[in-house]
Amino acid sequence: MASEYGHDDGFRHGYGYGYGDGDGSLRGYGRGGERGHRVPAGLRAPFEGRAWREFGYVLLGLPIGIVLFTYAVTMVSLGLGLLVTFVGIPVLALTLAGCRGFGALERARARGLLGLDVAAPEPLRIKGDGVMAWVGAVLKSGTSWRTLLYALLQFPWSVFSFCVALPFWTCGWTLLTYPLWSWVFPMYGGQGGLQLYGDEHHRVYLDNPFEIGVTALVGLLITLATPWIVRALTQVDRLMVHGLLGPTRLSARVVELESDRGVVVDTAAADLRRIERDLHDGAQARLVSLAMDLGLAKEKLAEDPRAAARMVDEAHGEVKTALQELRDLARGIHPAVLTDRGLDAALSSVATRCAVPVQVEVDLTERPAPAIEGIAYFTVSELLQNVSKHARATWATVDVWRVEDRLMVQVMDNGVGGADAAGGSGLSGLAGRVDAVDGILVVDSPVGGPTRVTAELPWRGARALR
Repeated sequence: MASEYGHDDGFRHGYGYGYGDGDGSLRGYGRGGERGHRVPAGLRAPFEGRAWREFGYVLLGLPIGIVLFTYAVTMVSLGLGLLVTFVGIPVLALTLAGCRGFGALERARARGLLGLDVAAPEPLRIKGDGVMAWVGAVLKSGTSWRTLLYALLQFPWSVFSFCVALPFWTCGWTLLTYPLWSWVFPMYGGQGGLQLYGDEHHRVYLDNPFEIGVTALVGLLITLATPWIVRALTQVDRLMVHGLLGPTRLSARVVELESDRGVVVDTAAADLRRIERDLHDGAQARLVSLAMDLGLAKEKLAEDPRAAARMVDEAHGEVKTALQELRDLARGIHPAVLTDRGLDAALSSVATRCAVPVQVEVDLTERPAPAIEGIAYFTVSELLQNVSKHARATWATVDVWRVEDRLMVQVMDNGVGGADAAGGSGLSGLAGRVDAVDGILVVDSPVGGPTRVTAELPWRGARALR
């Protein structure tokens, strides 16, 4: 599992996850390959459920294509013909709405039979109230027109797929099983076997053991090839469903940015509430108490100078404590050392406050954009706090390096493990922050340890290090 992940080709210190893309980033991570089979894929393909589901998809495609094509052509022709009376506009809108409904059914069919999970496209953006607002939204939606195009293209392709897949499938299994039913011809047909050729002078029947064996062998070859032919045909269906019935890359990006914007707003609001609470319960309360103590000292100054001096001395200690709390609060908002000296010095400062020894290694020749730099800092800071509070570790490491256009941040400890980013934990909130800037947070924490948390952040707006 370890993948010598150094500066360029894997996670450092040989504790990689085994699912990188070869350049040191986490993009494209996923589960490993399928478990090995003793029977080669080419031999078991005709008997797998996937092959039969794909064949069923092709068979259902023809009747569904006929219905879709008939509906689309009829309704579009009706709508275009009625445009002179203005009735054609709502008719076209209803046509497109119906195509969107068929598109939802086709996505469900592809999900059930092809295992293709295509997200629903963006919903209609209706501006205003009333029927005409809905009509305008339907007609302006690119998704509506893409589903109409799908209805027109799916029919001729379904005819072609049906006419290719069905003969191959039936011919292959028929010939393969010929030895099992060849007895039907001499018993009920009055001939030696399946007629291969015939004219006025002579006829050829598959009626001896050698011919029957060759027939079964040919059927076996066709049967073994048919699932791959059908799979190649359904690849075109996958492309059409994904490209015409799913969200476009731009719309998916807009939805993702809207979600990320919500995360950023919620995070900023939570940070403001935390700062307000820390000020109210910490420095503000201490300063109020300090003001009262100084007032009492002022009153006692003439009567009891020693008591007043003692109260002033205690107030001086309170001032130092309040200043330290304000420094900690300011460091929590944005540390000055990060702005002035960069990640290396800032993370070294964070490491000194951890409850266990921490080794910090920052390998950067440039500084990332301030926003990315700040997220990297607070990610490490929160992870080291988790190490101090929950990990029961004896050491930890922090590694920061750059891989092409990504900033990699990894924190490792030898604690008890069991950390989970799900379930609304602090790691879940941290993952939301990282995701808000198109980053990835991966937690590898088996029970018993060690724990490795890796954040991959985009590299933006680099500045040269001083």
